[in-house]
Amino acid sequence: MGIYLNPGNDGFQEAVRSSIYVDKTELIACTNKLICTKQKYVCVSRPRRFGKSMTLEMLAAYYSCGCDSRALFAKRKIETADSFLEHLNQYDTIFLNIQQFLLETKNQPLTEYLEQEVMEELLETYGTYLKRQDIGLAAALRKIFIKTNKKFIFLIDEWDCVMRERPDCEKLQKEYLDFLRNLLKDQPYAALVYMTGILPVKKYGEHSALNMFWEYSMTDQYMFEAYTGFTEEEVQELCARSGMDFDETGSWYDGYMFRNWKHIYNPKSVAAAMVCHNFSNYWTSTEVYDALKIYIDMDFDGLRTDIVQMLGGGRTKINTRSFRNDLCNLCTKDDVLTLLVHLGYLGYDPETEQAFIPNKEIMMEFENAMSTGGWAEIMRILKASDQLLEYTLLCSEENVARGLDEAHMEVSSILAYNDENSLGCAIGLAYYSARKDYRLIREFPAGHGFADIVFLPLPHTDKPALIVELKYNKTAQAAIDQIKNRHYTQALKGYTGDILLVGINYDKSLPDKPHSCMIEKISL
Repeated sequence: MGIYLNPGNDGFQEAVRSSIYVDKTELIACTNKLICTKQKYVCVSRPRRFGKSMTLEMLAAYYSCGCDSRALFAKRKIETADSFLEHLNQYDTIFLNIQQFLLETKNQPLTEYLEQEVMEELLETYGTYLKRQDIGLAAALRKIFIKTNKKFIFLIDEWDCVMRERPDCEKLQKEYLDFLRNLLKDQPYAALVYMTGILPVKKYGEHSALNMFWEYSMTDQYMFEAYTGFTEEEVQELCARSGMDFDETGSWYDGYMFRNWKHIYNPKSVAAAMVCHNFSNYWTSTEVYDALKIYIDMDFDGLRTDIVQMLGGGRTKINTRSFRNDLCNLCTKDDVLTLLVHLGYLGYDPETEQAFIPNKEIMMEFENAMSTGGWAEIMRILKASDQLLEYTLLCSEENVARGLDEAHMEVSSILAYNDENSLGCAIGLAYYSARKDYRLIREFPAGHGFADIVFLPLPHTDKPALIVELKYNKTAQAAIDQIKNRHYTQALKGYTGDILLVGINYDKSLPDKPHSCMIEKISL
């Protein structure tokens, strides 16, 4: 076994021995189908904390020659696949952590240092087939393949760190991408290339420097959806095993979604919560919020409005296709929002092409990022939201209306009240702090229609549920009547306790006191 050539199964052994391990070995059945096909070039991009390196360690343990991993995969899900034994420990595997090479390179060019390190191990194993030792890596692998007919599997971690950590070094980036293209594209010795990073493949002009890769990113993971994070079923099992509440786990760490899997959880944060037996923001343990602040402070037309809408529980339509997959060429708000999707700060619905803030953990990251800088009016609304919720629970209608008036004055320069949807975003923002004790759901299916906003109390609270109906240029009484006439309370079937029916109207003809409120309490 080597560091780069056939690294063995030690890394995967550590993973399965950990107190929190979720079996994702079925992913191997997906990659087995791609071996020696036109789809063998795989680029899987995900945010930090989403298990990219652990996946590569699993693939290295499965494919690498020179070790016997049969016992390690025994009773794992992949063992039942027809292709399990066919590919188990059958390939020379080259494992490259690009970030490691970038950190260790000093005055030497990155690609030259990488070739030097890998060639040293390659010569130890295949030196008898190579007459020249000054040969390049791609040429050496071609000669080995010609003389042995052995194909290689390439596993590349942090493939995009050159673009992320050297964003201004265009020359270095192009040399690196040209090196990867020469090493991998159309090479007969490549049986499978699986590389991971945070960003999809960087584009130059109309073409990608690595256009042979199939992209699996946070905008669409295709067949890798279930392996991107923890699924709902996996989290339910972990919660049962750890004695943690499943609903609260969802409010903290759920929210990522794809075409077929609508509930994908942040795996690192879920595992940390299970181990620590505490719901908290584990995102900041691996990344400071400064990076998020840089992007949301960018002065692109409409960006601040979209951020405020999402803070209020709304969604915003984005065009992900203009993003050039780097950190320098951000030209529009869509570029910024697409980057935040890839970084994990936003969820994305590929069917509606809408972005949103996925959960409480990420909401806290936005709050931290906005705590300094040009978001003073938003921070005042967030700080006042505790008092607004208290007034609501006390059924103090006049104080609720007054609090909404004040919040409207703060946000009016950013978010215009044009309809009930924008009103809903503003109301969601005004009740921001309620997320500590509630799960806020916009457009909740209820009775004969959709309630505008429903606040479902989390299990640890002793608070009533709230059904909020919004009206624009009508009356608060009309909002209450709609809740009753359309039987919105039926949506809370199974819930026992108090429910507050909250009707809110915004009348634009009353600039001084545009909001009115009615609150009724019922019990189930």
